[in-house]
This record gives sequence, C-alpha cells and structure tokens, in this order.
Amino acid sequence: MQIENKKQILLVGNPNVGKSTVFNQLCNKKQKTGNYAGVTVAAHSGRYIHNNKTIEIVDLPGSYSIYPSSEDEAIFSKYLIDEASQYDGVIYILEALSIKRGLLLFRQIQDLGIPVLVILNQIDQAEKRGIKINVEILEKEIGAKVISTNAKSGIGIEDIKNAIDNNLFSISNQPSFQIPTEHQGLVFKILSDSKEENQYKIWTLLASDTYIAKLETINDQLKEDDAVKCLVPKRLQTQETIRRYQTIDKTIAKAIVKKTDFKILLTEKLDKVLVHKFWGYAIFVLILLLIFQMVYYLASYPMDWISNFFLWFSGFSHDNLPSGPINSLISNGIIPGIGGIVVFAPQIGILLYLLYLLEDSGYMARVVFLMDRLLRPFGLSGKSIVPLISGTACAIPAIMSTRNIENVKERLITILVTPFMTCSARLPVYSIIIELVIPDKTILGISYKAIALLGMYFVGFLSALLSSLVLKKIIKNVGKTFLVMDLPTYKKPLFGYDFKMVLLKVWEFVTGAGKIIFLVSIIIWVFSYFGPSKTPGKWIATDVKLQQSYLAKMGHKIEPAIAPLGFDWKMGVGIITSFAAREVFVGTMATLYSLDDTAPEGTIIEKMKNDVLPNGQRVFSFATGISILMYYAFAMQCISTIAVVYRETKSLKWTLAQLFAMSGLAYIVSFVVYQLFR
Repeated sequence: MQIENKKQILLVGNPNVGKSTVFNQLCNKKQKTGNYAGVTVAAHSGRYIHNNKTIEIVDLPGSYSIYPSSEDEAIFSKYLIDEASQYDGVIYILEALSIKRGLLLFRQIQDLGIPVLVILNQIDQAEKRGIKINVEILEKEIGAKVISTNAKSGIGIEDIKNAIDNNLFSISNQPSFQIPTEHQGLVFKILSDSKEENQYKIWTLLASDTYIAKLETINDQLKEDDAVKCLVPKRLQTQETIRRYQTIDKTIAKAIVKKTDFKILLTEKLDKVLVHKFWGYAIFVLILLLIFQMVYYLASYPMDWISNFFLWFSGFSHDNLPSGPINSLISNGIIPGIGGIVVFAPQIGILLYLLYLLEDSGYMARVVFLMDRLLRPFGLSGKSIVPLISGTACAIPAIMSTRNIENVKERLITILVTPFMTCSARLPVYSIIIELVIPDKTILGISYKAIALLGMYFVGFLSALLSSLVLKKIIKNVGKTFLVMDLPTYKKPLFGYDFKMVLLKVWEFVTGAGKIIFLVSIIIWVFSYFGPSKTPGKWIATDVKLQQSYLAKMGHKIEPAIAPLGFDWKMGVGIITSFAAREVFVGTMATLYSLDDTAPEGTIIEKMKNDVLPNGQRVFSFATGISILMYYAFAMQCISTIAVVYRETKSLKWTLAQLFAMSGLAYIVSFVVYQLFR
C-alpha cells in the first residue's frame, strides 16, 4: 500500500537511450551518464516534489530483454518480476532512432501486467535523420501514452512530471505475445496449480536460463516436472523474439515514415574514419596524447598557485601559532601533507573533464567497438573496455561495472586486471615523479612529460592485456560471447553539466584523500617528533631531528628490503602508508620533507628535486624515479580495491592471488628497471 501523496516509479529502458539523463533531469541528481552500455550497474534512486507529491524514481540498469544474461540485467529482471507490484508504474524510455529494438522489451513488460508510460527520447535526432514518427498512431498501436522528449535539453521533462501526477500509466488488457500452442498445456497446468494468474510470467520462468522470480511454489514445481526438464530455454527465448518482431514490424510500418530526403548523418561520415581498422586506433592515440599535453600545460598555473598558497600557509601557521608540538604538527605535518595532494587536483580535474566530454560526445562507444577486435585474443571482449576505461578514474566503480559482462570468464579476468589501469589516485604519484626526473623539453611541440604520462597509461593498459593473456590460459571458459551494440549518434557534450560533475568528483577526491592524509600526517608527525632519548634514565625525547626519530628508525629497518629498488627509508615509509590509498604516498613525502630540517628550502617538489645523498648524487635520480613509476604501475596499493574485488568475485583465493601477484610483479619490475638505469 502506497503512502499518501507519494508515488514510486521505476525507470526502465535499453542501454544508451538517455535513461540516466532523464533520471538526472527529473531528480536534479548528479549521476554521470556515458554513451555506452554498462554505465548504470545498480539501481539508483532519487526523488522530487511536484504538486505537493513526493515522487521517488528508481533508475534500473539498461537491458534489451526481460531474460538476464549478466548481473546488472539480473538486477533489472528481479525488480520487474519481484518488485514491480510495489511501484505505481514504469516509465519506459524508447529511443526515437531505435524504436524497433526498444519495443521488444516494452512488450515484455506490458505482458507482465505492469502499468507503463512511454517516453520517446531524442526525437530531434530522428527528425535530423529524416524520420517522421506519428506519435498518435504509435500510442494507438502499442496501447500506452507516449511523451516526446529531448532529455539532454530538458524538453518534455515537465510533461513527464504532469503525466506521473495524472497517473497516465496504461495496463494492456490484450497480451501481445501468444503462448505457443505446444506449450500452452504446460503453462495452463502450472497456472491452475499455483496462485499466479499472469500467463506470461509463467512463460518467462520456462524460458529463462536462471531463476528470476520469487514464485517459490512454481519454482519447486518446475524442478520436478518432466515436461519442464525437456525444455531448452534459449530456444523458447528465440521463438518468442521472432514472434514479437513480426508484430513489432507491423507497428513500425504504421507509425514511422522515412522521408524521401533520408539523410546520411555526420555520424556515419565520421565513423568511416573513427572506427577504421587503422586510422581509428591512430586517432585514438593522438586524442590521448593531446589530452595529456593539456593535463600538463593547463594545470601548471593553478598547481603553482596552490603550491605557493600552502607554502605560505605553512609559514604563516609556523610564525603565528605558539611554539611547541601543536605548531609543529599543524605547520610541518598536516598543512604540507594535505597541500601535497591538493596541488594535483587541477590535473585530475582536467583529465576527468576531457574524458567526460568524450563520453558525452558518443566517441567512447566507438572506443568500445574498436577495442573489441583488440581484446578478443586476450580473453576479453569489447564490453571489458568499459571497466578498463572507468579504471582511469577509480578501480572501485570500474570493477563494479563488470556486472555488465555476461561471460563468467571474461568478467573474472576483467576484475583481476582492471587495477593495472592508471587510476586518478596514481596520477599525483606519476605527476610528481615525472616532474622530478623527466627533462622539461619538447618534441614536435609535445612535452616529454606529457609523453611520459601517456606512456604510464599505456604501461597500465599493456599490463592488463598481458595479464589477461596469462589468465586466459588458467581460467576455464564458460561459453562464447559476441559484442552486440548500437553506436549512438555524435552529440554536443553538456559542457556546463560535465564541469559541475568534475568539480564534484575532484571535491570527492580531495576530501576522501584528505581524510586519510590528515590521519597519516598526524601518525607520521608523532613518530617523527618523538625519538629515543640519549639522556640516562629518560626513554623518550621530543622535537628531535628527523633522522633521530622513531620514524627514521623504523624506516631504516625496512631500507635493506627496498634499497635494491633505489628507494630510501622515506620512500619506504611512503609506500607503506600508501596501502591505505596510492595518493597518500605524495602526502607522506610532503610531510616528511616538511619535517626534515636538513631538506632544501622551497616547495615540496623543489625540496625533493634538490635533495642529495652524502655522495652528492640526487636522491630522486632518473633510475630511482623510473623505479618508483614502475612500482606504482603494478602494485596493488589500495585496500578499498582489494575489498571490492573480494565482494564482486566472492573468492578469497582470487583476491589474495591478485594481491600477491601484483605486489610481487611490482617489486620485480622495479628492481630490474633500477638496476638497468642506475
């Protein structure tokens, strides 16, 4: 029973039809959308108030059919079969350029007896193509209210709210799919023996490969019935699909007219180059190179401002706070530690913003298509590129997005190799080390540093591919899959919306990393402020030199293990603390160099660059810098990622295997690189 003045609505549709965009417009949410399948991998909820009524919207993962073939589609099917009765209706998003494909799932939902309201989205794209859709005829043919929208521009959103308010959801009294004659007897028999009344719901249980509903009594009967045991679910699904499309074709013929001036869109002209077998890859690499060039050049000015601000702030705190441990903690511990990570926010923001624009434009869907050819020999599919690309932001949501991969083997391999991708947490580490050891020169106008950063992203990607090749031999295969996807038309990105999203993501990064670095800075300060006393009868000395502190003593204990990699004890402490999160390495180094009275003056980067060993050699030599880069390219330095891998695989064996394999590989590669370049 619904609460008075409150409605609950399910938002449903195929992947890549603008469903999440409608959700954001209705609920004023900040959920990021992408132009490829698999962006929404769990149900998202939001609400808005209209005419004094609270409307709750649940955005379900996209699906092409009621029958689940992946984990995100299983979430979708579970809601429709089990939970739909708890909601006031379903808003079904139908894309104007792919009505035929979308009507298959719509008809299945309709036959489940669920109230439906249809949104015909992106109708402007159909008009540009020269396609005329008669909405009145379409409404009559499908037996449901249809509202035309252009969600990205906000056109039709108020009409949707009014339709929900006026309860314009339709329930079909006439099923669009007739149960095949040879199976009607079995369906009616199960109906008569159970409390279920919907024929099609019984049919979905017969035609499904997996158990998709809570109908326990029916499920028990299905297991025991000999007639059910003889059925082949895939054949029943195929039979249903063929019959449905026969009736859908008739609907399309009546409601949709292609004008004589049917236009070839700019999208098709661009795709002749952008998905070309050679030029497609060449252009993709060029785009990435330009992105990293912009990351370095555009970010350099705000990074200098931020660095100088924290340097001033640390000095201001030191000069104005009473002398003592609190002054040292704040001025030399907390402020430099947090400043050491905040300074890289501009680079992260610029990188995310450019990637968001590529997503919005529709180009990322082409990358998925391109990469399918490349990834197949490595035991992956084109769908694997979605989590791999998402991994450049953060491995945690990237690993969760593997739920969109149907094949069990491909999904497991993708989960295990995604942490190799260069995430935003690695970017501060890469940036500071590249700044320290890569010359400030250019080639053909492209900075060496931008090339080095792009190289680190390629190292991550190649590592993921080579690891996939090994895992392909180890993990047994479970069936074959094929990439089936519609390439969306190119669209003008939402520059303002994406900018807001980037600000939100950067703020999440800064506050998330800031909390960890705040705690780490305090711990580091405590162990660096205190040390063993040389005074007889006194155990602890305060405000000691960094080299005489407990932290230095502990650091020197681990130094023999990391010295072959070119690391000193400070770097060792940074590596240990970065198990909380990779970016903590930078905050730790910032704190340590701030606490070290013997370090050169200047910003943290200047202190690290000018620091020398007793023999006059730079602490951060080229060999040491490359060694650090390689270590962080391979190491599994994130507790949260380890936790999500275990949650998604439900396997302690694979989680530990991934942790030890990546950590061991990081050590070996770092050792080899340092010994080669020293």
